Amino acid sequence: LVSHAVKELRVDAASILLLDPLANVLINASATGFRTSAFGRGAIVPITESYAGQALLGRRTLHFADLSRGHESDPLALDLRRESFITYYGVPLIARGAACGVLQVFHRSRLEPDEEWLSFLEALAAQAAIAIDNAMVLETLEHGHQELAIAYDATIEGWSQAMDLRDKETEGHTQRVVAMTIQLAQAFGMSTEEVQQVRRGALLHDIGKMGVPDAILFKPGPLSEDEWVSMKRHPELAYKMLSPIRYLQRALNIPYCHHEKWDGSGYPRGLKGEEIPLPARVFAVVDVWDALTSKRPYHEA
Repeated sequence: LVSHAVKELRVDAASILLLDPLANVLINASATGFRTSAFGRGAIVPITESYAGQALLGRRTLHFADLSRGHESDPLALDLRRESFITYYGVPLIARGAACGVLQVFHRSRLEPDEEWLSFLEALAAQAAIAIDNAMVLETLEHGHQELAIAYDATIEGWSQAMDLRDKETEGHTQRVVAMTIQLAQAFGMSTEEVQQVRRGALLHDIGKMGVPDAILFKPGPLSEDEWVSMKRHPELAYKMLSPIRYLQRALNIPYCHHEKWDGSGYPRGLKGEEIPLPARVFAVVDVWDALTSKRPYHEA
């Protein structure tokens, strides 16, 4: 935008300053045509007394035809002289009724612009304000979404840790199987998004056991037929617990299907072969591996 402004307005330099409302300063977001670092990207311009600040606070285009004559109020007056600027225009960037910055243009000789030139300058500022406001809204939404995702994932991890604390005999099981499942999923060429869903599913794979009585869950010996019926309900319990949560619907395959078996003898639905979702098959391999290599109430490692 600033390059376009310099070219189309036939001026020597242009910059866009964005308002930082917390620090109450303007920050140079983009600049072209300057010789010194005082006007470079990231440079801070105070609102008080600066030309840009006057344009922003006054919400009007500020124009100086000759900066060489007694314009010492701007904190950057010395830098302006070093740049040899003569003409200055500062246009506030206003979107949805709020000022978000200033478009500045500079020339090293006197300008005598016509109405068309001024209209074009203000149109550029208007378009810049809309674009900047849209970008800020999008950034805020993305930041909010990211924070929400982090909060959700922290909640999921809390649930899985609660399961591990409850089942002290398999403590650390969830962390181990999650790490191995992620590695195996990546080896299968799953995308970053798919691996993220696999991770969430692995964290919650045993969440249905929250509905299994402790006497069955922690029984040191073999389970009776009735106890097995109760134990085998935990994938269905997981599905009932998690399916209403939209955020977790794509992660349901593992909690719901990780006890299915290739020959169809698994549970809860007796799926066989490729009827079993790939994430559940990947996880099942890891889950069995960890069960075989870890000490459990019913067997040694």
